[in-house]
Amino acid sequence: MNVLRLDRTATIAALATFVLHLAANPHYGFFRDELYFIICGFHPAWGYVDQPPLVPLLAAGSQLFGHSLFLLRALPAAFAAGGVYVTCLLVAELGGGLFAAVLASLAFFAAPVLLSFGQKVGPDMVGMWLWPLAALYVLRIVKGADPRWWLAPGACIGVALESKYSVIFFALALVAGLLLTQQRRVLFSRWFFGGVIVAIAIALPNFLWQALHGFPMWELLRNGANGKNTVASPVLFLFQQLILTNLFVSPIWIVGLVWLFFNRTARFLGWACVLLIVMMIALHAKHYYPADVYPILMAAGGVIFEGWTRRLVAIRALLVGGTVAAALFFAPITLPVLSEEQTLDYTAFVTHALHIKKTAMQTERFRTSALPEDFADMHGWPELAATVATIYSGLPPAQRAQAAIVASNYGEAAAIDFFGGRYGLPPAISGHNNYWLWGTHGYSGNVVIDVNGDCGRTDFPGLFRSARLVTRLNPPWVISYEQDIPISLCEGITEPLTTLWPKLRHYI
Repeated sequence: MNVLRLDRTATIAALATFVLHLAANPHYGFFRDELYFIICGFHPAWGYVDQPPLVPLLAAGSQLFGHSLFLLRALPAAFAAGGVYVTCLLVAELGGGLFAAVLASLAFFAAPVLLSFGQKVGPDMVGMWLWPLAALYVLRIVKGADPRWWLAPGACIGVALESKYSVIFFALALVAGLLLTQQRRVLFSRWFFGGVIVAIAIALPNFLWQALHGFPMWELLRNGANGKNTVASPVLFLFQQLILTNLFVSPIWIVGLVWLFFNRTARFLGWACVLLIVMMIALHAKHYYPADVYPILMAAGGVIFEGWTRRLVAIRALLVGGTVAAALFFAPITLPVLSEEQTLDYTAFVTHALHIKKTAMQTERFRTSALPEDFADMHGWPELAATVATIYSGLPPAQRAQAAIVASNYGEAAAIDFFGGRYGLPPAISGHNNYWLWGTHGYSGNVVIDVNGDCGRTDFPGLFRSARLVTRLNPPWVISYEQDIPISLCEGITEPLTTLWPKLRHYI
């Protein structure tokens, strides 16, 4: 009966998560990376310069029947629901009951980082479901399940690798956690190696794609580490984890982590989580990279708080109410549910109330905005495409026939491609990430509409015989480097675009 109630609770929690995200997600507009994912997915491949193929293909699939922010944002909502469901299954596997499942589910939804993963399409959304699911399967094997189940976590890791490469570190941490405990015995099985083979087989096409293209991801990561990304000290990184998981709710997963080290059966999970955080600190990773591991700790924490409050109904009510209140406190700066003006005021209130500097959570230099950065990057893209379309349509027919639209980054290029269809715009070109691989589309470069550039005057003086600024675009609320951007018309290229193209590659 208890198992049946837990299963029902897991289903209800997952459905509630899905519905809440469906209601809250599709506001403001398409996020920069979402536009890029969609365009990448419409160029199907086993890989891309800066990502594996799974998320772009899913994103593009949601837009097959026309532009739909609702359908796009239903994808992360579904993965968030899957993550909550697996969290409840982990509660049951760790010996918890109904209250533990409810508390762990609420902690999941209260964590701003998981709320953000479930709010917009991105590589981390897949891990919300697959990282805890892999841990669940391994825990069951440790508890005596058929060793053939090793194929299941292998498949989880393999599919997650087709979404984001950081799952490699989680997989290594899981294995290291087992090696550090008596449960290492489960590794000495042919089925464990079978699971490894399954993971490799699923991830192999993308690895081969990266190899055939000279491992561009390595170049991108090196470039990001050399000036683009901020580097947090170990203390700041740990503080960021508290904020990302909700400062008021973080005691749930912290208690869960401590308890795992006292649980002989599940101790390997405690080691895995600690080792993962240590690796992320050592590698100067962005603060949200290990976040998909927290549902595991929330499940463990739910079990402990359930045991501590078994006969304390009032305390349980306070825990549930407090977790809900904490979720509501952070939700408006994570979900786009308020107007821009209201979000601006509420963000200022939260940062002031918690005495948190905005820069404390910054992951990249040169990214500033009035709104939270993710929200800012959901603005300005339709206006950009419309402005470029006005310039393009105003060209004389002879010029328009050969005009190339060049964008400074993949966000601008993807916005022009995504929204430009309604205006009859040709595909944009850019030297940024996968756009560089797609090449020049046969343009001569003799007539260029240069978006957020200066017709090469800074990097390639004398590249064009004539260049003039047509307009500056400055939609409200946009991210800093999309504010007051110049759009220029460049004519009479002095070096063939095909010759110039290798110099324009920009992987970062």
